Amino acid sequence: MTRVSWAQVCARRLERHALSAPASSAGGPAPEADVVSAVVSAMCGAHAQVASAAELSVGLRVPGATRALVRQALWTDRTLVKSRGPRGTVHLLAAADLPMWTGALSALPLPPYEQGRDLLTPEQSEQVLAAIADALAEAELTTAELTEQVVARTGPWAGDRVMDAFQDKWPRWIAAMAAATRGGVLCFGPNRGRSTTYTSPARWLPGFAPMDGPAALAELVRRYLYAYGPATPAQFARWLSVPATFAARLFESVDLAPVTVDGTRAWVAAGDDGFPDDRPSGVRLLPYFDAYTVGCHPRELLFPGAAADRALARGQAGNYPVLLVDGTVGGVWHQRRSGRTIHVTVEPLRTLGARRRRALEEQVERVGQILEGTASLTVGAVKVGPHA
Repeated sequence: MTRVSWAQVCARRLERHALSAPASSAGGPAPEADVVSAVVSAMCGAHAQVASAAELSVGLRVPGATRALVRQALWTDRTLVKSRGPRGTVHLLAAADLPMWTGALSALPLPPYEQGRDLLTPEQSEQVLAAIADALAEAELTTAELTEQVVARTGPWAGDRVMDAFQDKWPRWIAAMAAATRGGVLCFGPNRGRSTTYTSPARWLPGFAPMDGPAALAELVRRYLYAYGPATPAQFARWLSVPATFAARLFESVDLAPVTVDGTRAWVAAGDDGFPDDRPSGVRLLPYFDAYTVGCHPRELLFPGAAADRALARGQAGNYPVLLVDGTVGGVWHQRRSGRTIHVTVEPLRTLGARRRRALEEQVERVGQILEGTASLTVGAVKVGPHA
């Protein structure tokens, strides 16, 4: 059995997340959009509930990238797609991976976070899904516009405002939206002003169809372990928000290899048991809900000592942008924009030497470039709370 240290695990994950050596076009001048897509694929998606956080997640991994390049990959080149990924949260996914994602997500046990499942009969759900597919086949529609189209194709019952929604009520058909996203019936379109739009992935991805469920789940396990391994079934279950027993059975069905990390057993994909000898190094700024901080475990090693108190919110990762020092969390940071000026405050948990301070300044400069502004650095206490 392969035996590795936590330092080797960090070094491997940093490399695969393009956080040790920046991503580049392998073998020559490949199109930039392909580099962006490859990075997003390797990290199993970039959390995109906050668009600027997703743009930073990708841009900090791709030299020279700006938010404009990420938007180009998403809305023009269509090498990325905005949909719902692990835990039902909004992600940027590599368009080429969407068949795997939709096949895998559709094969999961119904998630506990999904609301309103009792508002539609199976027959009504089928009608709504067919109506959504028909309405979006050649269109990008807002929620209000899609409601009109679904009601017109099914009946007034689909528009009944019966689903709880933040001190309001949503129309009944919304209860099928999660299933529609999981199954690849819809994905996000470009915003129209402040309004979200939806469209059909098939419009942008010719020949799109979800993968067979078992094959897609097996591939997702291998992709997850490539990015976040070595890992346990329980850690995979937490990342995907599925029952631990389901994850354990899934791991047993895939060809995996055990390794020990400082004496604790975990798993990698069979044949993927190589680890770097170099220790992890470098200083990185990662935004809200960056894939690295959310997906990597064990949390007590990724957020050592004071980092757990400062950078986790009730044990949850991602609520604070973090300073990564040699692969583990070593502080938090915050940005505030004023016109083209981006004020970045970084709160390290220990004093940074001259070399690390220069590396931090370079990271702050990159933040400004990605967000198409000019960034300034203040080292001091971050006085805002999570999600600020």
